[in-house]
Amino acid sequence: MGDLTIGIDVGTGSARAGVFDGNGRLKGAAKHPIKIWHGSGDRVEQSSADIWAACADAVRRALQEAGGDPAAVRGIGFDATCSLVVLGPDGRSLPVGPEGDPERDVIVWMDHRAVAEAKAINAGDHAVLRYVGGAISPEMQTPKLRWLKTHLPETFRAAGHFFDLADFLTFRATGSLERSVCTVTCKWTYLAHEGRWDDGFFRAIGLADLVADDHARIGRTIVPPGTPLGRGLTEAAAADLGLRPGTPVAASLIDAHAGAVGSLGGAREDGRVAYIMGTSACVMASTEEARFVDGVWGPYAGALGPGAWLNEGGQSAAGAAIDHLVRLHPAFPAVAAAAAAAGLDPVALLEKRVVAAAGPLGGPALAETAFRARDLHVLPDFLGNRSPHADPDARAVVAGLGLDTDEESLERLYLAGLCGLGYAAAEVLEALARAGVPARTLVVSGGAARSPLVRQILADATGLSVSVPATAEPVLLGAAMLGAVAGGLAPDLATAGQRMAAIAEAVTPAGGRVAAFHAAKRRVHDRLRAVETESRALMAGA
Repeated sequence: MGDLTIGIDVGTGSARAGVFDGNGRLKGAAKHPIKIWHGSGDRVEQSSADIWAACADAVRRALQEAGGDPAAVRGIGFDATCSLVVLGPDGRSLPVGPEGDPERDVIVWMDHRAVAEAKAINAGDHAVLRYVGGAISPEMQTPKLRWLKTHLPETFRAAGHFFDLADFLTFRATGSLERSVCTVTCKWTYLAHEGRWDDGFFRAIGLADLVADDHARIGRTIVPPGTPLGRGLTEAAAADLGLRPGTPVAASLIDAHAGAVGSLGGAREDGRVAYIMGTSACVMASTEEARFVDGVWGPYAGALGPGAWLNEGGQSAAGAAIDHLVRLHPAFPAVAAAAAAAGLDPVALLEKRVVAAAGPLGGPALAETAFRARDLHVLPDFLGNRSPHADPDARAVVAGLGLDTDEESLERLYLAGLCGLGYAAAEVLEALARAGVPARTLVVSGGAARSPLVRQILADATGLSVSVPATAEPVLLGAAMLGAVAGGLAPDLATAGQRMAAIAEAVTPAGGRVAAFHAAKRRVHDRLRAVETESRALMAGA
């Protein structure tokens, strides 16, 4: 079979592993669910031990499916959500919630407990905020750390290590305390272009404790993604994963960033922008020079590899927004039952029905399917607006609901939600274009990107050509590309991308009356946003 690399991806709901050959062909894949706890105050927590066990199971089964020999695995790479892991100096898990359960040692990326802390940080005149689009998000780590210090001071004092989840995984695999440029630059305010933490910022926001020990708890040594860590897999980690001790392990990527690497390869400033669709959605543009875009995260130096800058926007809830939206409809239980009988996810069944009603795939019929949502409009900010408005207090609006309870009306609501996500993506792309980062093609990845309906609506809502990577698993491929670099199969991610990543077919905007339809719905979208913002202002004074 030749040389193999393994990519391990930890999303919000599962850990997945993929085994790839040297040309980026997927040979075997598996996934394992992970636990999640929801608490009051917008708290969402997980267990690092449970996540590691899920990774181990997925790797073993993926390698078995591939029929691969562990001796052929030249390197492995991890990616994960930008969640916060809290451990004692001895690696013991510490509780991150008021329940005091040490198993729950992870504050999940989508946890919004630290909204007040984020607002307090943003009220200050901090130079580092310029590199997160002007405003820090409660999804990032410094607001969460400030929340821990205020609300769980015992945990904060006892902590020996604060890890981004992807860095925790490489620590668990190798024992190395090195952090990835990707994680600490994008979520912790590390200034990679200057090679330093801003100690004054931490002192100003009440986190001087993190610099008093020369950054030992948040990372003293920061390395580019793909850098081989320690001496590779430890004996214990290799036994868990079913691999050989010493197998090279790469410095990690955040999950969406792995999707960008697996989608774009080494492309930079060629008009291609990555759009990763999962529980949330991320728009990622790589440039040669720093571009500052209000409300869009970045610019981040070296987040996807040396020599490039990254801007990152998107929606805090994308797949999660659609899931929540359709569950609100009276017909959802019937659709869920039919989906279970067919072995499908409810949203997948809705998509299948909508596409079937459009007739043969492609052509104007699929694009005109959106017309069924003419009188329904969805502003999908169920979890706030990540960008370009940087408004965590924003909330969703659904306009045009009647008393319909049938399944056909649920299909229309689903279509309206897809349109709303498309217009939200367009807002980010327009902000990038105004700052000199125009897009010609969206390269979409993630589960929803496999849908021809989703791709067509996204093309029509943004006015851009929409392509998909040749591989069905670009996030796993991006992680495996890290392993290729760590294992010496490629000198850097750009070179690995040229050999392992490719683009498949493109969908173009339909134009004509479809374009006019989306232009009208976009105007409604913009007015709903204005009304939602004004409504909160009015009620704040009531």
